[in-house]
Amino acid sequence: MDKGTRIIIHNNKSMNRVLSLYQKLEHKPFGKRIFSGIVARMAPYFTTIRPRVHDIRANHITVSMKKRRAVHNHLKTVHAIASCNLCEFAAGLCMEASIPSHRRWIPMGMDVAYLKKAETDITATCDLSWVDWDHCEKVPCVVSIKDTRGVEVVKATITMYVTDKPNKTK
Repeated sequence: MDKGTRIIIHNNKSMNRVLSLYQKLEHKPFGKRIFSGIVARMAPYFTTIRPRVHDIRANHITVSMKKRRAVHNHLKTVHAIASCNLCEFAAGLCMEASIPSHRRWIPMGMDVAYLKKAETDITATCDLSWVDWDHCEKVPCVVSIKDTRGVEVVKATITMYVTDKPNKTK
């Protein structure tokens, strides 16, 4: 695809660069792993948890991380802050894949409930299908993290501040 080509999705909005890159890579060998590494490097701290994107589309994301020694706490479970990092990764990437091109976002705050010990790999989901992107200012992104048994171990609400991008007039 050349640089001038734009992809149109079913809601007649041009696809953003995150979704476009995902669709280019998702069916290639190691494509999801490559995509996950690229987007994690957008904010390098995310690379510490090695997040893996399983599914991303406008208004929805599913990501996971392995329970490994580097993310353990003293109990040998997934550290609370590693879980928070996964929540922020999921919410931020979901926002980036969903927000219209004339708007921008930034996190304002995060409320987290640690419900159970995370003793296995964990998977986070975020759904923003309810958001009216043209008329919102504060978007509460609810992220649910479950273990491999399907037990919810963490629930976070990350409030995102959404504004129009400034006009670029000189």
